[in-house]
Amino acid sequence: MYNIKTSLLNKKVLITAGPTREAIDPVRYISNHSSGKMGYAIAETFLKHGATVYLVTGPVCIQMIPHQHLKIVNVNSASEMYLACCQFFEEADIAVFAAAVADYRPEKIAKQKIKKDDDSFTIKMVKNIDIAFEFGRIKRQDQLSVGFALETNDEVSHAASKLARKNFDMVILNSMNDANAGFGYDTNKITIIKSDKTVKQFQLKTKKEVAKDIVTEISGILSRTSFTSVKRSEHEYENMYR
Repeated sequence: MYNIKTSLLNKKVLITAGPTREAIDPVRYISNHSSGKMGYAIAETFLKHGATVYLVTGPVCIQMIPHQHLKIVNVNSASEMYLACCQFFEEADIAVFAAAVADYRPEKIAKQKIKKDDDSFTIKMVKNIDIAFEFGRIKRQDQLSVGFALETNDEVSHAASKLARKNFDMVILNSMNDANAGFGYDTNKITIIKSDKTVKQFQLKTKKEVAKDIVTEISGILSRTSFTSVKRSEHEYENMYR
């Protein structure tokens, strides 16, 4: 039986948390309902087990107790979050991409507040950088990468496809169909999908308890005699979880 604290002691962990905000003009932005509670709970759990945590966080209403092994970087936009992660990814043993990053941003940010002179107006959106995908491209075999998937339909299949596309070792699935789970709640219900074909479902729990389950699963992967990241094609994953 592996020891969680032993497997995580002195490990360096990069965690993203919360939403991003994509500016429309100086007073408005596009965002989502992420509270950051899950990412912050994961950060706290890693710290309790002796890891060093780099927490890159979007705007949230959470205060973390200062810790000598915790560094917090506050960001707003997806591009800011990506650049902040670039500072820490190379030295990270583990990366947990828990932030709800905006997929798109306005192509142009108005320099002045947009006035409501017309009955309607259109914002042209362009795709943001996919942070987890970009780091998945350069991930080393000795790095462990964990992602999240919030789905509304064909949940397991959609979440599993991210394992290949983003080179994850583990994906945590949230379903919008589960009551009291997901954005804003203090509880969550997850399914963990791993690159070794295993799928593990958990009951509804507090996010602090869910964080313990997630960190325990990560520790279990690290405790293998010789952990090496498994890379499969997206086609393999789609067939695997149907």
